This record gives sequence, C-alpha cells and structure tokens, in this order.
Amino acid sequence: MLDAAPIRTDWTREEAEAIYNKPFMDLLFQAHTVHRQYFDPNQVQKSKLLSIKTGGCAEDCAYCSQSARNGAQLSASKLIEVQRVIAEAKKAKEGGATRYCMGAAWRSPKDRDMAALEAMVQGVKDLGMETCMTLGMLDEEQVFRLRDAGLDYYNHNIDTSERYYSEIITTRTFADRIDTLNRVREAGIKVCSGGIVGMGEKQLDRIDMMLALATLEVHPDSVPVNMLIPIADTPLANVEKLDPIEFVRSVALARILMPKSHVRLSAGRTDMSDEMQAMCFFAGANSIFVGDTLLTADNPEEDKDQQLFDRLGITAMAAGCDGSR
Repeated sequence: MLDAAPIRTDWTREEAEAIYNKPFMDLLFQAHTVHRQYFDPNQVQKSKLLSIKTGGCAEDCAYCSQSARNGAQLSASKLIEVQRVIAEAKKAKEGGATRYCMGAAWRSPKDRDMAALEAMVQGVKDLGMETCMTLGMLDEEQVFRLRDAGLDYYNHNIDTSERYYSEIITTRTFADRIDTLNRVREAGIKVCSGGIVGMGEKQLDRIDMMLALATLEVHPDSVPVNMLIPIADTPLANVEKLDPIEFVRSVALARILMPKSHVRLSAGRTDMSDEMQAMCFFAGANSIFVGDTLLTADNPEEDKDQQLFDRLGITAMAAGCDGSR
C-alpha cells in the first residue's frame, strides 16, 4: 500500500494551482487516491441543518436572501423555541442524520440569546447526535459558553478568496472570519469552514479560498463546498452559472490539500445531476446535508438521496463514526 498523503499546512499557491489545473482524469485519480488513504470511499456522513433564526441579518452578503440590506425582503423571525429544535433534531436522527447543525441569521449572537443556544446544544447532545452551530462572529466569552455547553463544531465559512471578498461582503472583513475560526479552534471546538463557488469569481479565487483553509494552523474538520444558488433580488441573482467541471475540480482540490477533513457537498445539489454528484463523491466529498431545505434554500429530498446512495453502493456513516480508516 502507498504511504498516506502527508497532512501539510505549508501549501503554496503554485502547488495548489498546479494541482487544480491537472488534466481532469489525473486530478480525479489523485483526489480519489488520497480519499481512500484516509476514509472509506463508500461511506458518506449525513447531517441535518435547521434555521433557528431566519432573516433580518445586518450583513450584506451578496448571495444571501437573509440579508436585510440586499433587497431579497425575506421576513425576519425570532429565535425559535428550544423544544422545537430538539423535536426537529429527534426527527433528523430517526431519518439517519448523525450531526445536527443549527444556523441563525446574525452578524453575531446577543448575550440575551446565549442561554437558549446553550440549551439547544445540550438537548441535541442528549439525543446522541453531534452538534454544530453557525451564528456569525463570536467573542471569547460566547465561544467558551458554547464549548462548555458541549458544542462539537462551529461553522464559519470564509465564503471566497481574500482578494474577492469585498466584492461579496462589505460589512465585515476576511480577517474577521479568520479571527473567529482561530478563537473557536483555540477553545477546543472543532472547526467547520468552507465557501461558495460560482459567485462570479476567477479560477484563482477558488484556488486561494481552498489554500486559505489548507494553510490554517490546523485544517478545518469539515469543509463545506457550496455551489451558488442564485436567489431573486439578491446582487448575484443573474450571475453566470459555473461550469460543473470547475466545481468538481474545487472538491478535488479540497480533498488533496486537506486529506483528513470531511468535505461536504453542500448547497446547490438540487441543480446537480446524479452523475455530477457521483463525480464529487469520487473526488473526495464524503458529507452531505439531508432534508428538503438548507436554511432558506431547496435541497434534494431524503428519498432521492437514498436512491442515489443505493445506486452507488454508498452507506451512511454511523453515529460516532468519522468514516476514517
């Protein structure tokens, strides 16, 4: 057996660019080889995502219908009740999900909401599920409170490259995102961080986004790779659709640069053919969100995912199993 690909955090742009631009079959072969060295290639993690507070966000993310600034006019809601979150998590577990992700449309949580967030984490943990939250930027005290409540993962996507960042978001900086990621990791919470491709960025931006994650002091435990879902009335509503091969290249690059991370095939799967998703799994994606909604966007229904899994011979990772070899 070949030696496993080393875990590196010193990748250069030249190396990453050369990998991304390999002949497609060579790129897929390398990514799949790396994937097999660290994971069972026929297992995929199933997670469920619930919006616990929708709309009215103060950020101006150009892709997002939940921004109060960009014209999508999605009605703002209050933080939902703790017991409802736990009830939805129980349903998700019965449907085969092993990780439960809770997302709120905030720039950052307010102190008055922290007790409810802690109760949500504790309640979902009591079901035997892994917990993940995405709440925007966190200060040190908030990080410690969530950690002490038992939060397993914190999602905080960097969205795109540092160069292209201000074209997508102006209400915070790329450095703000990195600061929160470092704060979370240093507190002992696992990091979930990826981005979105197909937002009108250049190929080098997709490479630099993955490179920024792969050169963190510790790689994210989970790397969501989202394909833009253009939403009416947002600034990116009419952006040109990304070539599917470019998307698969992004997945493959994530797998090669971050061999032990779960690479999650996230938003945009409703626009992907079964064959495109299968190619992404071959390239190293080994995590998906299940359920017909991702926050406010559509997602394939669970029976459609299961039909694809059956055709490909893929099984879901068991609770408490990270799928690694």
